[in-house]
Amino acid sequence: MQLNKVLKKKILIDKAFTIILICAMIIYLVPIISIIYETVSRGLPALNLDFFTKPIPTAGEEGGGIANAIQGTVISIALASLIGIPVGILSGIFLSEYRELKITSFIRFINEVFHGIPSIIIGIFSFVLISRRIGFSVLAASFSLALIMIPIVTIVTQESLKMVPATIREAAFSLGIPKWKTTIFIVLRGAWQGIVTGILLSIGRIIGESAPILVTMGFYRWWFSGLDRPVSNMALNIFVFAMSPFQNWVRLAWGTALVLLVLVLLLNIIPRLMMLRREVRYE
Repeated sequence: MQLNKVLKKKILIDKAFTIILICAMIIYLVPIISIIYETVSRGLPALNLDFFTKPIPTAGEEGGGIANAIQGTVISIALASLIGIPVGILSGIFLSEYRELKITSFIRFINEVFHGIPSIIIGIFSFVLISRRIGFSVLAASFSLALIMIPIVTIVTQESLKMVPATIREAAFSLGIPKWKTTIFIVLRGAWQGIVTGILLSIGRIIGESAPILVTMGFYRWWFSGLDRPVSNMALNIFVFAMSPFQNWVRLAWGTALVLLVLVLLLNIIPRLMMLRREVRYE
């Protein structure tokens, strides 16, 4: 009898926690689904050929598109990647392959702290370092985005290299292959899928950043004219256009939000598919 009471009590507790978890999941999913629904329903009508091929219209002007914002975003992300990806990969290699050095733990700690710094603070740092000297520019914006990328790429590279079996390194060393060659040509090759995953996730992280762009480049709706000049940006356009009294700019803001939402989803789904393929391959 006592055993049945204990069993019933455990069943009730289990069901209660199950209900709590389901409610928590619903609370979590409702705002996400609402955001996606609102963005798709309002942004889809704004998408047409002109939206992708024409430049941003002036205030009060009808029509137009975000062609120059797409150009500016691509250039900013490309330049940030040129800076952030090599530094992040090299940092990850150092933290993984030379972890016996005393300085490694300190660098790892700094990288983890840097990963949690708000993007606006990174933007202010880039503004003081670059924008105050050459003015609002693509270079300053890309530098701030690169600083956001570096910790992400570093962490993922480090973890990907750790997943490569130590026996592979030992086999290379036993054949007399130097450590730097083993790392670059053998270990790095075995971890390339994980590193690419980290790169895509870091791009997905910075593509929607508006705070550092606002601080380092400001709002600008013209075409690219040099690295020392500002250029239009999709994320910042959403921030500015959404508060505009002009209905056409608001329409463009919703369309831009939908494009960025799709890009971010793809940049998060593709790495997960790559990781799934990798797991299946090793199984």
